[in-house]
Amino acid sequence: MGIKFGFASDNTAGVHPVILEEIRSANTGHTIGYGYDRYTEEALGLFKSHLGPETETFFVFTGTAANVLSLSGVTRSWNSVITASTAHLEQDECGAAEKFTGCKVLTVDTADGKISAKSVEKHMHGFDFEHHSQPLVISITQSTEMGTVYSVDEIRELAEFTHDHGMLLHMDGARIANAAVSLDLPFRSFTTDAGVDILSFGGTKNGMMYGEAVCFLKSGLSGGFKYIRKQSMQLASKMRFISAQYTAYFRDDLWKKCATHSNRMALILAGKISRLNGIIITQPVQSNGVFVIMPQRVAESVCKKYFFYPWDEKTSEYRLMAGWDTTEEDIEGLVRVFREELDRLK
Repeated sequence: MGIKFGFASDNTAGVHPVILEEIRSANTGHTIGYGYDRYTEEALGLFKSHLGPETETFFVFTGTAANVLSLSGVTRSWNSVITASTAHLEQDECGAAEKFTGCKVLTVDTADGKISAKSVEKHMHGFDFEHHSQPLVISITQSTEMGTVYSVDEIRELAEFTHDHGMLLHMDGARIANAAVSLDLPFRSFTTDAGVDILSFGGTKNGMMYGEAVCFLKSGLSGGFKYIRKQSMQLASKMRFISAQYTAYFRDDLWKKCATHSNRMALILAGKISRLNGIIITQPVQSNGVFVIMPQRVAESVCKKYFFYPWDEKTSEYRLMAGWDTTEEDIEGLVRVFREELDRLK
């Protein structure tokens, strides 16, 4: 397939040159393995500075590991986790949450990817009843799989509801940088300070090579997690190469520059697509994703040159993602092909 540029996901992009240079810089001499090195010490300190002094951070290889293992660290097999029906925990983790935690995943239907206290209420029953799984964690995604962004007030309200029921609030932050840029707020303001207990902090979709972080934001939650990480085969022996990436990521707000660019590219893309007859934007463009309904024939033809994924094949809805390296020329090329294919339908 002669693809010119992919709009399928922000993880199809390469690694930012600054990240690559930091990896190269760390590739000198010998260090003690498994995280007992100066690179990891520096990176862990940066997480505390961005998220709060109580933050305990553990690096893993993938986003799936960050989500699933963070839940494994606080749940037992008789618990349940509540999340949006669109969440990665439900749609894209291949049942890993159920396999590794033993918990039930309970879902809430949502049109925009966001859940609220009201929508979760249907699962708030059976507490202390041995015939019923015990709800313990509510998991939200920021920014959501639909490209929408929770406000601070929305997160705080959900956190209060969660804690009032003796539960914990987890945030899947695979695209947390895009949310921070959209809100124009520091990470801590809509995580730790808003009542989030556990955070999966991602960078792979925003210019990093690999490596995600499990962040326990409240003291007393991380006990035993180092053993869970090891048993789950997520303890990196050469951890410095994950840690160094995060050092570069935070330095000079590289994360912000990358996410600002991808968010801006998504807005430009949405603006151009909205002027095409036959394509309908279905979600507010609040981060770096654009969701559209278009004729299936058009999507199939365009995908041969500019690949992207279907979101809901029943409604012919598709997802277009911008990345840190998306250019206006890429967007112009995509829109031109869209226009050509739409004209063929006339």
